[in-house]
Amino acid sequence: MALYSHEIPGGAAWSTPVTAGRLVTLTALGDDANCSVLLVAADRVDRMNIPDTLKAQMSARILPPMVLMSDRGLALASVVASTLDWHDCLGGFGHDAHLARFGPTSYQVDRNAWRRSAHTGLVSELTKHGLGERDLHAPVNFFSRVAIGEDGSSLSFVPGHATAGDSVTLRTEQDLLLVLSTALHPMSTADTPAGVRVSVDVAPPAGADDASYTFRAESARALEMTRRAVA
Repeated sequence: MALYSHEIPGGAAWSTPVTAGRLVTLTALGDDANCSVLLVAADRVDRMNIPDTLKAQMSARILPPMVLMSDRGLALASVVASTLDWHDCLGGFGHDAHLARFGPTSYQVDRNAWRRSAHTGLVSELTKHGLGERDLHAPVNFFSRVAIGEDGSSLSFVPGHATAGDSVTLRTEQDLLLVLSTALHPMSTADTPAGVRVSVDVAPPAGADDASYTFRAESARALEMTRRAVA
């Protein structure tokens, strides 16, 4: 049984501190779910850096056993399991302009069905922890896939990539602030965002044969640097 779990409705945002050595499992509660995730170290010095994460591990997508790295090359979290082999990290997060196709919306009129972009939700959650818009960085859009055209110069959203029950699990490598939004992916044409359940449990110790350590020399170096930094 997980230490705790929390269900985020579609189109909402949430945040929580998570200590090192935890398994954070995100589970899609509906088809075409999207969960935009920011990672910020507890000391606020390090935050997730998508370009460095991709370059160091020679990938254009996020999948196990990649390590999510900071702008200083430290390991923030490792992707240890996933039912999907592709999580988008190129599409960014949605802005209010992406909601224009749905027409006007406000809390006064729509109450809890009020549509909010990922940008609005993420900034709101960052503010609760003394951070703000300047602390936004490129997210991982878990459960979404943006395909790269054969010519290498075009991107297209892949509908139907995730279905209800798909999941991905992260292992926290240091104390983190986890910030999430379940708003639609900015390239999605879906009408209704799906919710996501967040479950947190204790991670077993990672040994020398851990897949994230042995994946690439750069992954091992990031994990070792973090081990020394938090020792």
